[in-house]
Amino acid sequence: METIFKRWWLLLLNGILFLILGVISLAYPVTALFSVAVYIGVVALVAGIGSIVVALSNMRVRSWGWRLLEGVIDVIFGLLMLGNPLLSAAMIPVLIGITVIDYAIMCMAGSPLAMMQGPRVSQAALEAKKIALGLDKPFYVQYFVWLGQLLHGNLGYSIKSSQAVSEMIASHLGPTLLLMGVSLIASLILAVPAGIYSAIHQYEKGDYAVVTASFLGSSIPGFFLSLLLIYVFTVKLGWLPSSGMTTLGSSGGVKDITAHMIMPVLVLAFSMAGSNIRYIRSAVLEILQQDYLRTARAKGIGRFRVINKHALRNALVPIVTVIGMEIPVLFGGAVIIEQVFSWPGLGLMTMSAITARDYPVIMGVCLLSAIVVLAANLVTDILYALVDPTIQLD
Repeated sequence: METIFKRWWLLLLNGILFLILGVISLAYPVTALFSVAVYIGVVALVAGIGSIVVALSNMRVRSWGWRLLEGVIDVIFGLLMLGNPLLSAAMIPVLIGITVIDYAIMCMAGSPLAMMQGPRVSQAALEAKKIALGLDKPFYVQYFVWLGQLLHGNLGYSIKSSQAVSEMIASHLGPTLLLMGVSLIASLILAVPAGIYSAIHQYEKGDYAVVTASFLGSSIPGFFLSLLLIYVFTVKLGWLPSSGMTTLGSSGGVKDITAHMIMPVLVLAFSMAGSNIRYIRSAVLEILQQDYLRTARAKGIGRFRVINKHALRNALVPIVTVIGMEIPVLFGGAVIIEQVFSWPGLGLMTMSAITARDYPVIMGVCLLSAIVVLAANLVTDILYALVDPTIQLD
C-alpha cells in the first residue's frame, strides 16, 4: 500500500479529505470520530481499488496475486467502515489505546541496540544508531513520531533488514490469510454438522463420541499435535512435507501448496472445531426446547425440515458469535503453527522480529492484529442483523 500512497492523485485526495475532516471536526466536535471513520473508509476503498488495478495490470509479476488479495481486503475494509460509520467510529479510540499499550510494553522490553552489541561494535557507533533510530527521545515522543508516520501511510522500516514494514507485511500476509481462511472453513465443515448431530442425538453413543472428540480438540496443544503429525506423516510414512509453503526448486503449483497446507490446516481446524462443537451443540439444544419447534413437530412438518429451516436459523446468532471470537484466536494461533511448520506467513516474521527486537515490524504486526480483531467484531455485529431481522443496528 505504501507505493500507492506515493501517487499524486492519492496524495491530493488525502489532503482534501484531511481539510474536510479538520473543518468538520472544528465545527462539530462530536462528529469528529464519525468523520475519521468516513475518512479511513474512503482512503482504504481508494487504496484497495488502486492495488487491484496495479495487480491486474502487472499479472506477469510473481507477487501480483498477493497484491490483488491486499486490494480486495482494503476494499472490504473500506466498505465496512463506510457501511456503518458510527459503529466504526467507536473502534478508533480502542485502536489508539491498543497501540499505546503495545508501544509501552515494547519499550519496557528493552532496547533493540542490545541485540547489536558485540566486541566489534563501538559505543560511539551504538550512540549514533540510537540517535538515528530516535531511541534517545522519551517514550511518548517516540510514539507520536510513529503515529505521525502512520497517518501518512508509513509503517517505518525494519531495524534488521532496512526493508519497509508495509512491504514485509504485504509479502507475508497472503500465506497467513490463505492458511487462516482454509482452516476456518475446514473447522466450520467439521463443527457445524457435528454440533447439530450431537444435539439431535443427545445422550446417545454418537453424542458421547462427538463431545469426547471436541474435548480432545480443545485440550491438545497445537504444537504437540503438530509434532505428532510430523512424526507420523513425514518421518514414518513420508507422505506429506513438514516445512515451508512449496518444495525447494519447484514452481509451487496448487498441488504442491495443498500438500504443504494439509498438516497445519488440520492442526488449526481440529483445535477450533473442538471448542466450536460444544457451543453449537448448546445453541441447538436450547432452540430445540422452544415451544414453536414442538408445535412444528406436532404439525408433522418433518424432522429434517424442522432442524434445518427452523432450529438452525435461530441458532445462527450464537454460532456467528463463536465464529467472530475464533478469528482473533486463529490469528494468534497461526503464529505458533507457522513457526512449527516454517510457513512463510506473518507468524514466522513476527517471531523473527521479536527475537531481534525489531520494533517497527512488531508494531506493524500488532496494529494489523488489532485491526483484524476490531474488524472481526464489526463484521460479527453486522452479521447479527442479517441472520436475525429483529436486531437493529442504530
